Amino acid sequence: MITAGDFKNGVTFELDGQIFQVVEFQHVKPGKGAAFVRTKLKNIVTGATVERTFSPTDKMPKAHIERKDMQYLYSDGDLYYFMDLETYEQMPLSKDQIGDSLKFVKENETVKILSHKGNVFGIEPPTFVELEVTHTEPGFKGDTATGATKPATVETGATVKVPLFVNQGDIIRIDTRTGEYMERV
Repeated sequence: MITAGDFKNGVTFELDGQIFQVVEFQHVKPGKGAAFVRTKLKNIVTGATVERTFSPTDKMPKAHIERKDMQYLYSDGDLYYFMDLETYEQMPLSKDQIGDSLKFVKENETVKILSHKGNVFGIEPPTFVELEVTHTEPGFKGDTATGATKPATVETGATVKVPLFVNQGDIIRIDTRTGEYMERV
């Protein structure tokens, strides 16, 4: 069990039969009255966010989220296939279960499959990936305003804003949490 007074960002717990993750929290001690905890929670299955207020002594059961390393093999229509690295069993997941978390992941890369009590609800890609730029317009000489960027398409089909000096064929590092260009490799 976890009390609302122990909330931190990223903590997962069960509430009303749903699994929630704390996105933001704030302990409030008003001049009059009892203290309370104001939170912003994300339902990890549906992705919906709600704001809720708790007493610091409210107790909820902590949810155990399983993270398992699996290799992304290929996609076939609306199904994406993953292989367990220990048992070599393949597991198909639907587009609904994945969302857009694979937009920076190439085939044969290892990702973390997130599940709760055997129900898969998401995928955690590697934090940084290195991808080849397959298409981008050339940067023009003299077009060097501070922080100038241009769109570039990478080998997975995703579009990223890159500096003007990045060319087609370059390998770039991308932060998958934000989708931002980090550096040219």
